[in-house]
Amino acid sequence: MLAFLQKIGRSLMFPIATLPAAALLLRLGSNDMLGAVPNDVVHYIASIMAASGNAILGNLPIIFAIGIAMGLAHDNSGGAALAGAIAHLVLVAVLGSINEDLNMGVFGGIIAGVTAGLLYNKFYNVKFPEWLSFFGGRRFVPIITSITMAILGGILAVVWGPIQGGIDGVGNWLIGAGEVGVGMYGFLNRLLIPVGLHHVVNTVIWFDFGEFTNAAGEIVKGDINRFLAGDPSAGHFQAGFFPIMMFGLPAACLAMYFAAKKEKRAAVGGMFVSIALTAFLTGVTEPIEFSFMFLSPVLYGIHAVLTGISLAVSYIIGFRDGFGFSAGLIDYLLNFGLADKPWLLIPLGLGFGAIYFVIFYFLIKKLDLKTPGREDEDEDGTEADSAISNDLDVRAYKTIEALGGQSNIKQVDYCTTRLRMTVGDVDQVDENALKRTGARGVMRISKTNVQVIIGTSVEFLAEAMKDRLKKGNPAPANISLQQDSSVNHETVAEAIISLDYFEMPITGDLIPLSKVPDEAFSSGIMGPGFGVHPKDGTVHAPFDGQVVMIFPSKHAIGLKSDTGVELLIHVGLDTVKLNGEGFETLVKEGQLIKRGDRLLKVDFENIKNKVPSIITPIVFTSLIGQEIILEKSGFQRAGSNNIISIKK
Repeated sequence: MLAFLQKIGRSLMFPIATLPAAALLLRLGSNDMLGAVPNDVVHYIASIMAASGNAILGNLPIIFAIGIAMGLAHDNSGGAALAGAIAHLVLVAVLGSINEDLNMGVFGGIIAGVTAGLLYNKFYNVKFPEWLSFFGGRRFVPIITSITMAILGGILAVVWGPIQGGIDGVGNWLIGAGEVGVGMYGFLNRLLIPVGLHHVVNTVIWFDFGEFTNAAGEIVKGDINRFLAGDPSAGHFQAGFFPIMMFGLPAACLAMYFAAKKEKRAAVGGMFVSIALTAFLTGVTEPIEFSFMFLSPVLYGIHAVLTGISLAVSYIIGFRDGFGFSAGLIDYLLNFGLADKPWLLIPLGLGFGAIYFVIFYFLIKKLDLKTPGREDEDEDGTEADSAISNDLDVRAYKTIEALGGQSNIKQVDYCTTRLRMTVGDVDQVDENALKRTGARGVMRISKTNVQVIIGTSVEFLAEAMKDRLKKGNPAPANISLQQDSSVNHETVAEAIISLDYFEMPITGDLIPLSKVPDEAFSSGIMGPGFGVHPKDGTVHAPFDGQVVMIFPSKHAIGLKSDTGVELLIHVGLDTVKLNGEGFETLVKEGQLIKRGDRLLKVDFENIKNKVPSIITPIVFTSLIGQEIILEKSGFQRAGSNNIISIKK
């Protein structure tokens, strides 16, 4: 149930992502901004902008239905989105035909989206007899959705009245409870972040509670919509977040920086500046919160309490404000004209900033919490591990491996700042490895669910992971193959030297590895080896063994000899960008090979002007620390032996 609710929470991010655009259009086009300019052209533009913003905010239920259905679909299909729209239209029609007073609002959109998403996952590949095959597969989903929703709508028309009354009662109590109500909401909002259910609560508060009739006579629901529509009683469930997001949590970053070991402050300072600035400008704070959430639940509990206090104090002193996305500087400036006593944010924010700094610094020092920059030496990530986070493909590869590998990953989901993973066994997840790839925190929800806090770039990482998983997650070209600890490398070296074990894999001119014009290879980081300036387009097997890896772009192949030697043949430099153009693979992964077998065919005439160089590095990735000595030089044909020796 928790995993299911988390999926709904993640799916809510699709429709919620439209709100900043809607809020921006509506605010800029309002009568106190561009609409107040005494110019016909500007006034015309303002009316268009306001109408565009209202078009989104006025149709949130169907937007939620579409977004949730698409988010729940296993492949994020547009077919599921269509089914979500149909589900909502049917639900509204059925409810209206039975009781015109029933208005499910965003709840109706959520129910329609969940129903459509679940039905899509169940029936997207259904098969019928030949004479009915046109209606099979994805085409059947809208059909079964409309039938199901008609039945469900009939049931809801009977039972929703009391449910709606109860929800309205809770909402009215929270709204009428003043500082107690908003304070409780602020506390629960932060408290539910670790399990990812705060989105569900936020959706109810922000888009359903309360009603306001605007100048056009339209009923607007939800704290955000009512605030943007000019309701003077709305915004109290949002205002108190501004002091926390813009001042409190950035001050916590400052405390963690000063509490870090002096020799590590420079290393962690950039990260703290980045996540603090993100919180201040946009209100996205999860990267900060997950940096201390699991190190000290007490510290996080204090943070939740302070958030509740901030909302309550804002209510008491009359500071009222709202946002279209989150409580950052951008929304603060945008809605400055709609807010009550907006200048109170400055003293309020500075006060909470001071409280956060003092509490965090004291507790981190007193309890010796291992916040960033205070890790023990053996727990700290290496410089190389930190550097790979800048390469999205490498980071995706490392993240998959740290999650237990492709076989352990069942599903990849994400929301605003976190990966939401379904895995086979959560015990296979390596938290330290994830943090070394740039993760801010890791949360084990259950035996099969884990969340990894990434930050606002999570979407790009998740999509890169999905793409890699489809291809089997081969190791990137700039990462060496893992060593096989069971191999006796000394024995292997002797075999190569004494038995003419290794043969030239491709016809061309031999060059030392140091002459390969790519530092990743020439430096020997990936292992010892040599380079070839190829004169022929066929790559042969240099020894007996097995194909262990073929890159999706076909430009590189990983081999393992029957004595345990691992070899990477990387045809050309930066050839990955060709996406397989000019390459033809002649073997498959897992295939056994003999010396001389053809592995690849390359059209060098086609690719040589499209890449920096066709020089081909040949690297022994399992012999790192040893040295390859070229016994021959110049032009050598494929199949030649006695070309190398190994210095231990």
